[in-house]
Amino acid sequence: MSAAQSTVGEMLAATVPMARTLRLEFLETTAERAVVRLPDQAEYHNHIGGPHAGAMFTLAESASGAIVLAAFGDQLSRAVPLAVRAEIGYKKLAMGEVTATATLGRPVADVVAELDRGERPEFPVAIEIRRADGAVTGEMTVVWTLRPNA
Repeated sequence: MSAAQSTVGEMLAATVPMARTLRLEFLETTAERAVVRLPDQAEYHNHIGGPHAGAMFTLAESASGAIVLAAFGDQLSRAVPLAVRAEIGYKKLAMGEVTATATLGRPVADVVAELDRGERPEFPVAIEIRRADGAVTGEMTVVWTLRPNA
């Protein structure tokens, strides 16, 4: 794990109690992609023995937050990243550990250019949730904004 990955994962674990509670593992965090794993934990299972829908939502949202921090961490002195809305679709039964992979939906430079113009940019992050066998069990989109500091 690189220092940047460790820093983003440690920052999220320190500031987002649910990430710490679920023991999320930040495997990759770059401006292009974030990969976060939810270990199989019986205390977060649903009624059929797989990860609870709320745990999978938190996993995917945390992956989106990781890529936002990796992509826009250098903007934190002038803007606060905030999730605006999210939509998730549960596609297949998830059992065991699951991994969320997030990708940024707009070029970083375009988002920063809007911020430079005094705008409040919005941008989507797409996330796929996969089981260990590679099957996609869920898809989520989180729309984020960078709210300029007052």
